[in-house]
Amino acid sequence: MQWEIVVGLEVHTQLSTQSKIFSGSSTAFGAEPNTQASAVDIALPGVLPVLNKGAVERAIQLGLAINANISRRSVFARKNYFYPDLPKGYQISQMELPVVEGGHLTIQVGDVEKVIRITRAHLEEDAGKSIHGDFHGMTGIDLNRAGTPLLEIVSEPDMRGSAEAVAYAKALHSLVVWLGICDGNMQEGSFRCDANVSVRPKGSIELGTRCEIKNLNSFRFMERAIEYEARRQIEINEDGGTIRQETRLYDPDRDETRTMRSKEDAHDYRYFPDPDLLPLVISEEWIARTRAAMPELPAAMRERFVGEYAISAYDAAVLTSTKAMASYFEAAVGAAGGEAKICANWMMGELSAALNRAELTIEQSPVSAAQLAMLVRRISDGTLSGKLAKEVFEALWQAEGGVDEIIEARGLKQVSDSGAIEAVVAQVLADNPNQVAEYRAGKEKMLGYLIGQAMKAMKGKANPQQLNEILLRMLA
Repeated sequence: MQWEIVVGLEVHTQLSTQSKIFSGSSTAFGAEPNTQASAVDIALPGVLPVLNKGAVERAIQLGLAINANISRRSVFARKNYFYPDLPKGYQISQMELPVVEGGHLTIQVGDVEKVIRITRAHLEEDAGKSIHGDFHGMTGIDLNRAGTPLLEIVSEPDMRGSAEAVAYAKALHSLVVWLGICDGNMQEGSFRCDANVSVRPKGSIELGTRCEIKNLNSFRFMERAIEYEARRQIEINEDGGTIRQETRLYDPDRDETRTMRSKEDAHDYRYFPDPDLLPLVISEEWIARTRAAMPELPAAMRERFVGEYAISAYDAAVLTSTKAMASYFEAAVGAAGGEAKICANWMMGELSAALNRAELTIEQSPVSAAQLAMLVRRISDGTLSGKLAKEVFEALWQAEGGVDEIIEARGLKQVSDSGAIEAVVAQVLADNPNQVAEYRAGKEKMLGYLIGQAMKAMKGKANPQQLNEILLRMLA
């Protein structure tokens, strides 16, 4: 039997406010345990929550970016459960009336484009953190994170396998970072994913029993966890067993998921409206102000890049994969005085390869946009050949100076003097009479050999186009 994997994601996005969602406590990462937990965060008697306006504005931005409905009236509820790092005994969240409803996100998997529907995005507070370490056999509780604002973004089960799930998670990660509503730091827990995985016979429209894999904090772990869980469920089904709905954890060391607890449904949490918080009312004016303050979105920028810079849709998609990448490109094109295609090629080629090797982001690039632009200018004006430009790029990466400084110090200026090139070509032809004869007898591949000999004689500094034209003329 053929099986189809069905995946839905719940993404917890930590919002980029400086204070918590219901208190003035700092959200800064890395403070000493329990130094950023106020009376409100730990639910001391008599305290009342006050909603953070900045958290609401960030939720509105996300809703606008995914073409969702912004609820003009939404309600906060208490989600009741007991866990050591939840000091209230309940979490303030949204259930029936979330701030964002509907919407969609377009993903690209290989050559296939697909639209993933988004069910909702709701505001809630984070819990604290249990720390398992050297506490004489005990677990420590750090409540610094308690009350940190989260936007939980819930997708429909529209993804078919790990590749689509990872593509969706990456697209959503890129979007929230682009908007500036989340820093996207997965290592610090700012962007955490729960994957709901089920399998069903190919062609069936009925969903199988799902299992939720909690707290996936890297795209690589997400891919491996979904693939393992799908294999596990298929094996159980094929052996005649039954899938139990449950929450599971992924162990990257053993590359497997394991049971954490039975999966709760909404009624298990006994949701009810929080009596300490009035309904949230969002006016049309508030939405309009938020929309006006938003940056240009990736889809609009992609279209603009194609029209304004005459680059391909593929190039535009790569160059707008992150806001930092797009900003670098526009800065480079501006400093180069145009030459958008050459800038794009260098960014997607040499620069991206070097960044990947060094495991750096484009924000950390040793080669600035202005330096890349100058390199492009020297290619365009004939000072550098493509081969020499790569040598200059390597020197830029090693911080050996500016483009012109490196060209001068290494003597890399391209030779475009036709007389000098003709002299070298004449000598190469004289030194290789057999190859010349073979070429003239119809063995055209000898041309490449003769070009290589001439370029070698000129230490790679000859203008390639001129060299090719002169060689063909002298062979005629």
